[in-house]
Formats: sequence, structure tokens, C-alpha cells
Amino acid sequence: MRRGVAEFVGTFTLIFIGGGAGIVSGNDIVAVALANGLAIGIMVSNLGHISGGHFNPAITLGFLATRRITVRLAVTYWVSQLGGAIVAAAILRGFFRHALYLAAVPHAPGFGAGKGFVLEIILTFFLVWAVWATAVDPGGAFKSIAGLAIGLTITMDVFFGGPLTGAAMNPARAFGPELVGNFWGEGWIYWLGPIIGALIAALAYEWLYLRPTRPPVVGTPESGVVEPRPGETALA
Repeated sequence: MRRGVAEFVGTFTLIFIGGGAGIVSGNDIVAVALANGLAIGIMVSNLGHISGGHFNPAITLGFLATRRITVRLAVTYWVSQLGGAIVAAAILRGFFRHALYLAAVPHAPGFGAGKGFVLEIILTFFLVWAVWATAVDPGGAFKSIAGLAIGLTITMDVFFGGPLTGAAMNPARAFGPELVGNFWGEGWIYWLGPIIGALIAALAYEWLYLRPTRPPVVGTPESGVVEPRPGETALA
């Protein structure tokens, strides 16, 4: 329950602040990029030690595919993430009229669903790669700034992808506003794109850098010092 609440709060923050920034700023790309990046960076720093700071069903799927969490915990996270997204979107919908609210809904009318699908794969790859490199890898040297690195990766992605697809990189980021606004334009790309991008990044990083053949690192079973790995202390 504690981990689920953390995932709910983190995802709620992303949709409420990220989507809300799109509305009140008139889709000013600088404001939107910083709002999304800061929301995730701060929430990962605040709650990462409790739940791992996923706040994204695609990231949770990456953890499940690499056997870092159980199916039961993954389902708990998915329910919490989607629930947080829906509640945040509902509050935004109550604050703003329908036409204005659509600024919170990721879509790609001028870019096309096919191109948007590929772009969401690439942008999500960058995000999940950053998660694995900073928050998961026990040999990483930058655990203390994982939230900053992940938040800046999202900011970078939104600067480029925001005007094209909304740069969701997250099924929950799209699903909550879509459901509440009943607007499903190109909705499938925000599920398949992030899922594929997350799986490629998570599995590739695991295979390239976290296989058992990797030289022993302090804090791993191979080194003889068995301690929880960063990013897993709240997930075991």
C-alpha cells in the first residue's frame, strides 16, 4: 500500500503539473518541458527510496521484464499510476473548460501517428536508459543525482517531442487526460511506443552492462558484500 500510494502521488504530480503547464502556458515549450522535468525529478528524489519512483507503466514493465519486481507489485503500481493520472486529469478538467483542457492531452495531429509512434519509442528509450544508468545500475557513480538526471532527460525529450506528439513517454500521461476529456486521437501510440521503447532500453542495458559476467562491484553477490542494489531497496 505504501509503495502504491507513492506511485499514485508521483504520477498525479506529473499529470497535474505537466498537463496543467500545457494549459496555462498556452503550450509554451519551455514552460511545459521544465514543468514535466521538474515534476518527475522532484518526485523521484522524494519517493524513489519508497517505490523506486517509476510513475510510468512502461518503466514498471521494464522492471518486470528484467525480473526486478514481482507481477503482484507491478499490478499494484499500474493501478496506482493510472489512478493518479485519472484523478489529476479530472481535477484539471474541472478547473478548465473543454477546449482549453485539450492542451493537456498528448496528440500528434500534424505529425502523424506512424511518425509519432517511432518518436515515442525513441524518446522513451532515452528516459528508461537514464533510469537504468542512474537508479538501477549498482556500478553507476551518480545515484545521488538520479532524480536530476531523469528529470533533465524528460525535459530534453519534451523540448524536441513536445510540439510533435506531446512527448508523453508514458501511457498514464496520455491515458488520464484522454479518458477524462474523451479525446483518443492517436491514443495507441502512447501505449505501444513507450512500452516498446522501455523494453528495448531495459533489456539492452541489462544485457550489455548488468549481466552476471560483469566484473564484481561492491554491493553485489559477486563481490561477497550483499546489499540491496540502488533502485531496488523498496522493490524487493
